[in-house]
Amino acid sequence: MTVYADVSNPDLLDRIPINAARILDVGCSAGALGLEYKRRNPAARYYGVESDQAAAAIAASRLDAVSTKDIEAEPYPFGDTTFDCIIYGDVLEHLRDPWTLLRLHGARLAPGGVMLICMPNAEHWSFVERLLRGTFDYDEQGLFDRTHLRWFTAETTRRALRTAGLLPYDVLPRIFGRPEAATFARTMCPALEALGIDPANYAARSLPLQHVWRATREPVAPLEIVSSMLTPVGGVSHVRVVEPMAALATRPGLRTRVINNFDPGDSDGGVPRIYIFHRPLLAGRAGLAFVRRLLDRGYVVVCEFDDHPAYIPVLQRPDIQNFRAVHAVQTSTAPLAEVLGQQNPEVMVFPNAVERMRMPRNFANPGRLTMLFAGINREEEWPQYLDALNAVAALAGERLHFHIVADRGLFEALRTPHKTFTPLCDYDTYQELLANCEICFMPLADTAFNRCKSDLKFLEAATFRVAALASPTVYAGTIEDGRTGLIFRDANELQQRLVRLIANPDYARGLADAARGYVTGRRMLAYQVAAREAWYRSLWERREELNALLLERVPELAQPAEVLHSAG
Repeated sequence: MTVYADVSNPDLLDRIPINAARILDVGCSAGALGLEYKRRNPAARYYGVESDQAAAAIAASRLDAVSTKDIEAEPYPFGDTTFDCIIYGDVLEHLRDPWTLLRLHGARLAPGGVMLICMPNAEHWSFVERLLRGTFDYDEQGLFDRTHLRWFTAETTRRALRTAGLLPYDVLPRIFGRPEAATFARTMCPALEALGIDPANYAARSLPLQHVWRATREPVAPLEIVSSMLTPVGGVSHVRVVEPMAALATRPGLRTRVINNFDPGDSDGGVPRIYIFHRPLLAGRAGLAFVRRLLDRGYVVVCEFDDHPAYIPVLQRPDIQNFRAVHAVQTSTAPLAEVLGQQNPEVMVFPNAVERMRMPRNFANPGRLTMLFAGINREEEWPQYLDALNAVAALAGERLHFHIVADRGLFEALRTPHKTFTPLCDYDTYQELLANCEICFMPLADTAFNRCKSDLKFLEAATFRVAALASPTVYAGTIEDGRTGLIFRDANELQQRLVRLIANPDYARGLADAARGYVTGRRMLAYQVAAREAWYRSLWERREELNALLLERVPELAQPAEVLHSAG
C-alpha cells in the first residue's frame, strides 16, 4: 500500500472517542493519527495494522503495538482484544473483500464502540470529468490511487455497513475544490435534466471527495448539549467551554454546539437537551424570562461559573439569579463548589484539564532561561516579590529573560534590559509565548477569592514542559514541591529558588518533565469526559425532580416568559 504523507486526518481524529481505552487503526501508515490521538488520551492502547514495512517501522515507535500481517488473511492480529474504536482511514477500497472484514471487525467492537471509516467518493465530479474526456488513468494516490480495488458511493457504503450488522450513525462529507465542483455541476445541468436527474441532488452527491462515517453495533442514546460562550478572555472560554464541548462531541450520540448569542434557536423536540450558560448575568425578570423560554423548549439549564461570585461587583445586585434560577451549576474547584452550593445544591466539579499535550521546544539554550508572567488582574500579586525579582535579575544578567503579558506595571518595574512585553492577547498567542519559556511565575495571595481559583496555570505550564514557580495558595494542592514544581512562601524563598533554577537548567527541566508526567497521568480532559456525559444524562433523567426544586427556589419561573419579560 502506498505510504501517504505523514499527517493525520483531522476529521477522523475529531471523531475517535476521546476516552477510548483500546483503538485499532487498520492501515495506520506511519502512525500519525495515533500519535496525535495519544497526545489527547495518553492512557489509550492504540494498535495499528500496516502492510508497508517502512511505514510500520515508524508507526511502531509511536503506537502501542503494530502488526504487518495481511488483515484479510488474519483479521485478528491482536488476539481476542475488543476495541472501543476501529478505524479504516482510506483503507477499505484497497481490500479484496472489505464487506467480510467489516462484519468480522464489527463483532469485535466493545459495548458502546464506534467504527470510523474514511472512504473516497466514486461519485466525485472529477471522476465523471475524466471519463467524459477520455483521460481516466490511475494516480499514485488520491481518488484514482492505482491500488484501489473497490469503489464506493455514499449509498453503497451505507449498505455495506448495514450488511455488516452496523448502524450508520452519521456521515461527514470532506469537500475540497468547491468552486471547481460547482462549475462542473452547472455545466452539466442540461444533460442532467435531459436524463431526469435533479441537478441540485447531483451537485450535492458529486461535491465530496471523501466521506467520514461513524457506525455502531447498537443504537446510541442521543443527547444535545448547547453552551453559550462569552467573548474569549485568556484561556477560560477555551478550557471551560470550547475544549470540553469538542471532547464530548467525539462520543457517539452526543451533539454539541457553542453559541455566542445565548439563544440556542429551535431544537429537535424529541432529543434530550442540556443548555449551559457560560458565566451568565441573569438579571431581574428579563433574565428569568430567558430561562423560562429555555424551560419551554425542554432544556435542562446549567450555569458554568469558575470565580467566587462575592468578589464580582455586578453579581452583588439583589436581582441577580445566576445560580438559583438554573437546574444545576458546574464549576472548577471544590472550594468554589462549596460557595455556589449555598445557592443551589446541584453542583458538579469538573476540574480544569488539558485537552492535549504539546511537543516541547524549550530548554534549547542552557545559557538563558525565560520566565513568563501572564495574568489578568494580578496587579496586587507581585509587588511583595519585586525586590527579589530585581535582585535575581541583577545577579543573572543575560541568563534570565522576563516575558510579561498584559501587566505593564510589572514590566516597567523590572530593572533589567532583558525583558519583553506583550499586551493582553488571545489564547493561541499566549500558548505560543509559553511554549518558548522555561519558567512560569505564578504568585497568588492567600485570599478567599484566590483560594477558589484553579491550578490552570500549572497545567498549562506542564503541557509545554515549563517549570512552575508558584505560591502555595491553590498550587500547593497540586504541585509536589521539589518534584513537579517549586513552591515559594515568601520573597526570600522565591529568590533562592529562582536562582537555583537559573544555575541548574537541567533541574528546571526535570521539574517540568515530572509535571508533564503528572498531567499525562491524571489531568487530561479525556479522563473526565465519561463523568461529564454521565452527569448531563443524569440531569435529564431527573429533570422532573429538578424542575420542581427550581420552581421552589424561584417561584416566579412558573409564569409565562411573556409575562416575565413585560414585567421586567
